[in-house]
Amino acid sequence: MVSFIVRMRFAVEDRADVAEILRQLAVASRQEPGCVSYIAHHVQSDPDTVLIYEQYEDQSAVDAHGKSAHFKKYAVGGLYQKMRERSREDLVALI
Repeated sequence: MVSFIVRMRFAVEDRADVAEILRQLAVASRQEPGCVSYIAHHVQSDPDTVLIYEQYEDQSAVDAHGKSAHFKKYAVGGLYQKMRERSREDLVALI
């Protein structure tokens, strides 16, 4: 299992566009064969910060996600064009 969180920060004026892009990206990503979980969140105390919790069966599923048409359209062509900051935290399950 491969799990990670992507943290992105956006301008307040992009909030509605970002929410719609994330909705479309999440719907498409959840249909990928190796996707276990794909959940986008706004940070409650900072609504211009988005966290995406992603979980995949294995690294090949992560790689396939990054090569998918919907990732290129919504993430690379949408979110990446609007984000001000981005970081990724890889997670290791304790149990």
